[in-house]
Amino acid sequence: MEQFKLFIELSRLKKPIGYMLLFWPCAWGLTLAYDFSEVIATYFIYLILFMSGSVLMRSAGCIVNDIVDRKYDKKVLRTKNRPIASGKISVQAGIAYSLMLCFLAFIVLIQFNNLTIYLAIGSMPLAFTYPLMKRYTYWPQLFLGITFNYGLLLGWTTINASLSIIPIIFYFGAIFWTLGYDTIYGFQDIKDDEIIGVKSTSIKFKKNPIRFIGICYFVFLINFLLTGILLNLNSFFYFVFVFILIQMIFFQLKNIDINNPMICFKIFKSNNLIGFLVLISIFIGKI
Repeated sequence: MEQFKLFIELSRLKKPIGYMLLFWPCAWGLTLAYDFSEVIATYFIYLILFMSGSVLMRSAGCIVNDIVDRKYDKKVLRTKNRPIASGKISVQAGIAYSLMLCFLAFIVLIQFNNLTIYLAIGSMPLAFTYPLMKRYTYWPQLFLGITFNYGLLLGWTTINASLSIIPIIFYFGAIFWTLGYDTIYGFQDIKDDEIIGVKSTSIKFKKNPIRFIGICYFVFLINFLLTGILLNLNSFFYFVFVFILIQMIFFQLKNIDINNPMICFKIFKSNNLIGFLVLISIFIGKI
């Protein structure tokens, strides 16, 4: 039972914000492509598969991250008690857990068409090299955005079995969404990160974070709007876009306090609601 509790902590299963932020782009891509004149039950089956894959791959990614960063985690107040950093779980056990989760994720993956399977497998190097980026570049959040939003393309190819310019435009914008919210997340550890020498956009843009995050969110919103126009979504889409999404983005920018880790984490978590609202606006905008 103690090992099970440590596994739950190691895989972050009690912290759903991570796998939800991985799931939303999958759901967006699926909803963009799905023909709702068809049987809607199939749509929800695919949503369940994407949710399962998001939970499994995010958990595996967290374990790999903790293995790679164990020496750094020991020096950061927020992470020093993580199971691998504290020695409660060995590196070997962590690798075994990660392989088990990847195997289960592969079982989920083979339920999709061939193109989706190939694209997903092609993204694996991105998923497992991301933790190394903070050692060499100030842009690890950019690599996270490329990785975390890849599911948007997979959601699209699940239905169409081919790519087009529409999901690529939205994917590009979603990368900037992640770049923005993960920069906010990074302000929690900025003091420790500067001491131990790891890099991030939080450190690079700490002198003017509002401008940088605002630009990121602006690119996201413009690309999302362009996606809606190209798909000829109905007026409800624009209602959500103008009156809700823009206000939520403004709320984040207005309330950011980079010197208050609790506020940064609260604002970061509010992106879960943004992910949901984007999904709802696409869903109702199509039907």
